Parts: sequence; structure tokens; C-alpha cells
Amino acid sequence: MTDVVLYGIPNCDTVKRARAALTAAGYKHEFHDFKKSGVPLQAAALWLTQCGWQQLINRQGSTWRKLSDAEKEAVQDERSALALMQSQPSVIKRPVIRWPDGSITVGWDDAVRARVS
Repeated sequence: MTDVVLYGIPNCDTVKRARAALTAAGYKHEFHDFKKSGVPLQAAALWLTQCGWQQLINRQGSTWRKLSDAEKEAVQDERSALALMQSQPSVIKRPVIRWPDGSITVGWDDAVRARVS
């Protein structure tokens, strides 16, 4: 059984660091590649419920910056954020991690790194 599911894209440096840290800490984990497998609708709905769309959308990344002003302005709630996440998976802040207890973390900040240690 998988302890952890890590969602992201394989060429993202942050995702690479997270995967390496999980492995080094002894976590058995599954990697879900947004590029190959898309964003699972049920999982994304859970992320939105637990974390909120503002935390999930990476407004600092190149994918967001490449969106038109109209596309950016259209993201105003969970529904519109989910539609954007489905059509542009790279706009999701990475990594998204589902832990054994069912909780979700977004990103690779000090708190998440401490949880792995």
C-alpha cells in the first residue's frame, strides 16, 4: 500500500526535491504526473476543499504569467479554479501531497519539509 501520493510534473525542480526527500525519509510513495495522467477530478475537488483555490493556483509561475488578463480575471472561485487546473495543470502549485492520514499539503515549504524529516 502506498503511504503518500505526490502530484506534480517530473521536470519541476521542487517536485524532484520532494520525491528525493520522501524516498530518503523512507516514505513509500506514488508519483502522479499531471502531464501524462492529467489532474484527477475527485482529488482536485478534495484539494480545493482542504486547501482552497488561492493556495493551489501558482500565481508566481510562468504558466499563470502566460495566461491572458481575461483568463486570470476569470479565476474567482473554486469552480473556475478547477476548470483552469484541468485545462492547465502546470498552474497548480507543486507538489501537492496526500499524506497517509488523508491530509493535503501544497508546495514544499519549511513546514512540509519538517513533516518529511
